[in-house]
This record gives sequence, C-alpha cells and structure tokens, in this order.
Amino acid sequence: MRDIDMTVTADDGTPLAGSLTLPAGPGPHPAVLLLHGSGPLDRDGNTAKLRMNLAAPVAEALAARGIATLRHDRRGSGATPGDWRTAGFTDNRRDAAAAVRALADRADIRADAIGVIGHSEGALHAMALGSRTDVRAVVLLAGFAGPGEEAFRKQGRSIVSSMPAPVRLLRRPLAGLGSHVLDRVKRTRTDVARVAGNKVNARWMREMLAHDTRDDLAVLDAPVLAVTGDKDLQVDPDDLKEIARLVPGGAETHRAAGLTHVLRRDSARPSLSRYRRLLRQPVDPELLGLVTDWLARHLDAEARRTSAGSRPAAR
Repeated sequence: MRDIDMTVTADDGTPLAGSLTLPAGPGPHPAVLLLHGSGPLDRDGNTAKLRMNLAAPVAEALAARGIATLRHDRRGSGATPGDWRTAGFTDNRRDAAAAVRALADRADIRADAIGVIGHSEGALHAMALGSRTDVRAVVLLAGFAGPGEEAFRKQGRSIVSSMPAPVRLLRRPLAGLGSHVLDRVKRTRTDVARVAGNKVNARWMREMLAHDTRDDLAVLDAPVLAVTGDKDLQVDPDDLKEIARLVPGGAETHRAAGLTHVLRRDSARPSLSRYRRLLRQPVDPELLGLVTDWLARHLDAEARRTSAGSRPAAR
C-alpha cells in the first residue's frame, strides 16, 4: 500500500488537492471515491475542532482487499484554495463528479470498477453520482431519503430530544427559533449571510434545503449498501426503509445497533456532547468490515461482467 498526492481539476479550474491510496501489486485496481460530511473538511474528514479521522482506516481496509481510495480537501480546506463559505452544495456535487472522472482517466485504475462511499452530506452526493455517472457501487453512510429541509427539521428535533430535561422543556420555543432561522436563510440571495448573529454559508444551505434525495435514489443505476446507526441523532435511521423502497431493484440496508453519526458505537444515551469522547475511538471495525467486504464483492463482480462484454446490470 502506498499514498500518492493526486490533484483533481474541478469544472471551474479549481485544483482539489487529495490523496490516492494504491494497493500493493500491479494495477490497474478497482477504486473508490470517499466523500465526507458537511463543512470545511480536509481529505481525512477533519476540521480544526472535530476530527473524524475517517479516511485512513477506510483506505487501509480497502487496500488490503486490492481497492484504491481517493479523497480530497474541500474548497478552502487543507491544501485546496478557495473559501468554503462560498462553496455551494451543487459545487460539492460537481467536484465529486470531477473526482470520479479523474480516477477513470488513470492508467493504474480500472475505469470499469469505480465505486463511491459517502458519509452524511457525502452520502447525498454519492446518490447523485450513482444516478448521473458510471460508478458501479454506492455506499451510503448516514444518508437521508427526502427533502433537505425535512431532514434538517428532523435533525433539530432529534438533537433537542437528546438534551437534558430542562432544555427539552424549551422544545417549542427552540423549534420556533429553528423555523425562523430556516426562513431567514431561504430569503437570502448571497453566498454568505449573517443569520442569528453568525456568518453562514447561505448558498450551501439554500441548495441543501431545496435538494430532494428521492429524485436521485429513484434512478440510481448501481448496487447500493446503506448503513445508518440506531443512535444517529442527525439522520433518521427509519429512512433506510425509504432508500430500499426507492432504489430500483432495492438496496442492502443495515440499521447498526449502537452506531452513532460519527461512525463509532456508544453504549450511553446518544448526545452531541459525547462526540469528542467517541472520536478518540477508532472507526467501528464491524462497519469497516461490512463496507470493505461488500465493495470487494461488488466491484469484482462488476469488473468480471464488464470484461465479459456487457454493461453491468443494477443488482
């Protein structure tokens, strides 16, 4: 296994700095694009204040199965230039598509065996890639099924319900404040705006609120693995049923016991305040095993079907 620097040129010419992990042995190799959650995340899924450290364990596990992994710094993060506050939700989606094309253009990568793993916001872009590009396997970690605004409101209610009893008593006024913030964001017309005294990426938020993932799921043309933890406060695990219903031919879904949104298991009552403690632990090994086994099986199968002279069928 070895890591090499790889820069993806976005549609507007922005150089997206990234890393490609190649397995041992001669190529070309199957490959996976890893897409992280929302915010100014670097190629490892980290910000200065919150470190997911997702990329290394995923890349190592996949390399052991002969699969390469690409991940890149978001605009305005790590070594990628720009301002993350002006990058829209659709910019992130187009950047992901550019990364798939860059992988397919490499001589050491099998263009007929490229998959994508998306976590949180990354899962939404993975759905789009599966419906609009020629990726052959899609893994959704904590992805929702429905309008972004509905998912955002569900997240708010879930987080408030996890808070101490005195805070839960304020559920109605907090819900009113949340609705006011959403309405304020939807009325903005600039990339960046001040909302409730804070500078926010208003364009990203408007685009995410308006996005309905059901449109992509209903035309997704690749095998799908969807995993959400039953202790995920930010994505409703019940959406797994809707994902399986919408994806043509169905999807393999797992409601992982004890798994949180940060992909670590927790035996305690789920709470955002526990994230920092949980992130001291490694990414859940059972999740890594499930994802790598599934990708190795599906990308190998896709490569064999393609080499036999036919386009891979969806499931």
